Amino acid sequence: MTTVPVTSAAPVTSALPVPAAAPAPGPGVDGAAVPVILADGVSLVREGKVLLDSVSLTVRSGEHWALLGANGAGKSTLLGLLGAVNHPTRGSVEVLGRTLGRVDLRELRSLLGHVNPRHPLRSPLSVHEVVLTGLTNSVEPVPRRSVSEEQRDRAERLLKMLGMGGKSGSRWPALSQGERGRTLIARALMPQPRLLLLDEPATGLDLAAREQLLDSLDVLREEHPELATVLVTHHLEELPASTTHALLLRGGRCLASGPADEVLTTDRVSDCFGHPVKISRTDGRWAARAQRIART
Repeated sequence: MTTVPVTSAAPVTSALPVPAAAPAPGPGVDGAAVPVILADGVSLVREGKVLLDSVSLTVRSGEHWALLGANGAGKSTLLGLLGAVNHPTRGSVEVLGRTLGRVDLRELRSLLGHVNPRHPLRSPLSVHEVVLTGLTNSVEPVPRRSVSEEQRDRAERLLKMLGMGGKSGSRWPALSQGERGRTLIARALMPQPRLLLLDEPATGLDLAAREQLLDSLDVLREEHPELATVLVTHHLEELPASTTHALLLRGGRCLASGPADEVLTTDRVSDCFGHPVKISRTDGRWAARAQRIART
């Protein structure tokens, strides 16, 4: 399959030791914004198994990418590279202008938001306190005297934007999985990152919780136009309407990459999942239905 060509937030003031924000994207030689992510010919081999094979990806400020593929296609593996969790075996990865292998990974991870709704947090902290831990990138409560009123207000605004305004005082163990996912997104946004990585954020959610999450992501993207996001899923129904680009993975290889409407087609998605499906889009949202196979 022919690959589709790819086209194309100020630091928090605090007494806390918050890492300096990554430089804002400036214009490149062609006038376009400098990429937030630039992965070039990335391969990852582990114990003799090829998990990723020559994958390239460019994400610019304000773009919202979806990584799609069947289980084992390499989606979460690629997201791990973009989140500075792993290093590639071959190829190069630049995140926020920093090249993996030439940068302090702890510093780089503090400049982006990486959200896994299956977070193992077992803290008795309140929702508001969990969000504030995003300032120090830890699961320990932040001392009250170290948090400014402005930061507390920001935490409340983020929770309200993500539909959690009425849950600020609720304890983490009492939250549903959907509520935990939205709380972790608010937590990741506290340091005002320019990049947000979302690993299957709708996993395990019922219909109402999924729709609340996707609406929240649309609002988030509208209110933070400079933010770039990369979302992993294997269900097209879990893509927000604000998705701008998509990359299809199969067996660790990129089948197609580019503007979402050009990539998320019936033929390409069928090829990606190895099964005939029909793709439709209504009110900005995608859906996939299996096509009946004629039997002889």
